[in-house]
Amino acid sequence: MSTETAVVETQVAAAPTEAPRRRAWTRWALLVGALGFAVYLPFGLYPAVAVDILCWALFAVAVDLLLGYVGLLSFGHAAFWGTSAYATGLVAIHWGLPFPVSVLCGAMVAAALAVPVGYLAVKRTGIYFAMVTLAFAQMIYVIANKWSSVTGGENGLQSVPRAITDNFYFYFAALPIVLFGLLLAWRIVHSPFGRVLVAIRDNPARARALGYPVHRYKLLAFVLSAFLAGLGGGLFAMGHRFVTLDTLHWTTSGKAVIVVVLGGIGTLWGGVLGAAAITRLEDWLSFSGFEQIGLITGAIFVVAVLVFRRGVWGLFQRRRTSV
Repeated sequence: MSTETAVVETQVAAAPTEAPRRRAWTRWALLVGALGFAVYLPFGLYPAVAVDILCWALFAVAVDLLLGYVGLLSFGHAAFWGTSAYATGLVAIHWGLPFPVSVLCGAMVAAALAVPVGYLAVKRTGIYFAMVTLAFAQMIYVIANKWSSVTGGENGLQSVPRAITDNFYFYFAALPIVLFGLLLAWRIVHSPFGRVLVAIRDNPARARALGYPVHRYKLLAFVLSAFLAGLGGGLFAMGHRFVTLDTLHWTTSGKAVIVVVLGGIGTLWGGVLGAAAITRLEDWLSFSGFEQIGLITGAIFVVAVLVFRRGVWGLFQRRRTSV
């Protein structure tokens, strides 16, 4: 065997191991960069805006878990976001528990609410699923509006107590909860359970033929998504120290869908980028005096659908793999 042939064979044998190693280094570099950006965020923006980015990032990841990996578009996830916000505020007001415990209680209430809603909703698909979730969300909105003795009605919950009053320090106190939620979402997606969800999304009939209880898997994914949305809603309530009916309105669900589409459906981390972009844009527009913020976000949604069909993160992934 010649020396040149041996060198070529060595390079061919080493190629399959170098590619995964390169991808692993890229993942670690992205993780370190993301954590560094998260630490820098309250220094570069108003801390209150940075907290909002964290909350909406969790909400977007929760919606993407259902939309991108199960194929179910929910227009009623504001029900879980808002229910958790109210539950978190009530627990903090009446029981005086530390804010992480209050947020966890709110998320558990959202998950409990998702059980009956999801049980009925997951039996439908497509636009019918979206309409069922929207109907339930509007029903909860009306209940919260009428039950003013508990929710405060149109006035909402005011003066939600929080031991950490400074938004800068509250950001770093809330960051571990957000990281826990993101890690939970990542673990769900990369587990055997997550692979079954993708199989159900792609071909539910085949998954059912293989013996998987499709409705149970969808219901569990729905509840887990509601729990993650509840974590974000509870932090949103503690961050603003009040809760209004807007947290339950259908436009809140619509905004979460816009964030996911902008970031990239089925990318998980795209929701984080979309949340940062939309929240920062809305903050800038509000300070500039522009009143028709919805017009701009709607235009961005249309452009994302027509031009960036895989979203910002999907575009980044495609360029990374082509290099």
